[in-house]
Amino acid sequence: MKAIRVEQTGGPEQLHLVDVPTPKPAADEVLVKVKAAGVNFIDVYHRTGLYKLPLPFTPGMEGAGTVEAIGTEVIDWQPGEHVAWAMTTGSYAEYAIIKASKLVKVPETVGRRNAAALMLQGMTAHYLTRSTFPLTNKHTALVHAAAGGAGLLIVQLAKAAGAKVIGTVSTEAKAKLASQAGADHVILYTQTDFEAETKRLTNNAGVDVVYDSVGATTFDKGLNCLKPRGMMVLFGQSSGPVPPFELTQLNNKGSLFVTRPSLVHHAATREELIWRADDLFTAVIDGKLHVHIERQYPLAEAAQAHRDLESRATTGKLLLIP
Repeated sequence: MKAIRVEQTGGPEQLHLVDVPTPKPAADEVLVKVKAAGVNFIDVYHRTGLYKLPLPFTPGMEGAGTVEAIGTEVIDWQPGEHVAWAMTTGSYAEYAIIKASKLVKVPETVGRRNAAALMLQGMTAHYLTRSTFPLTNKHTALVHAAAGGAGLLIVQLAKAAGAKVIGTVSTEAKAKLASQAGADHVILYTQTDFEAETKRLTNNAGVDVVYDSVGATTFDKGLNCLKPRGMMVLFGQSSGPVPPFELTQLNNKGSLFVTRPSLVHHAATREELIWRADDLFTAVIDGKLHVHIERQYPLAEAAQAHRDLESRATTGKLLLIP
């Protein structure tokens, strides 16, 4: 089968299309024919070595496809079923081995490409808005990168919960997408200081929560956008990691909270995994959640997909199609 392999960490040029044997599932595993694999910043962090994986490896932490074969102890899945997964490496390939307990069923009306686009970023948006800081109609949220794959989903789920949403983006085109997703206000941070504008929009009260996937370039100002006892939710670092900072700042700025969550701890049980995935699939079926897939690349163009993602010029979701 064809697969992308990383032999040594580094730039996008380290993503090589190679021929490897098609794997066979162990007793508790499932072999899935991959129909689409999501491209995410965590794949970039694995490729660069920021997040360590044993070498060599096949990247890709989410995908969707069709069950091809099952292990001897698998009773919940049968060949031919449509499934999706997240937080399991190896999706940049024609076939992937997934633990049976990590798979979810994909309704026919959702489609496997939508499912592949939803699993990691969608469940991230779900836990951020439903668990980390459960939004209600009493809250105002600041969402950075509001036109990105995760950002568009966070905006939609935040609005579904009744919250007021302020989004930050870099271009007019991205501002339009964030507004279409439901953002009440969109700040072009390339033209306007987002801290000053957020304070203006909230009459200097600040927001209840900041959802920040950008990191180094937004974190400090984001803290200044919070109202007393507000929460900074740092769930990514597309601009680089946040440097160490003095914790007394949190007291000085209003007894603030800071958290650095991840999906792996918010889909740790099968019950939670199914709850989040089914919530998202139901919202798509009901027309309450729109999945914006911007680009689809052949598997051989994984390096270009990474370059495009790292350029931060993309909107919505990027997929690889084996």
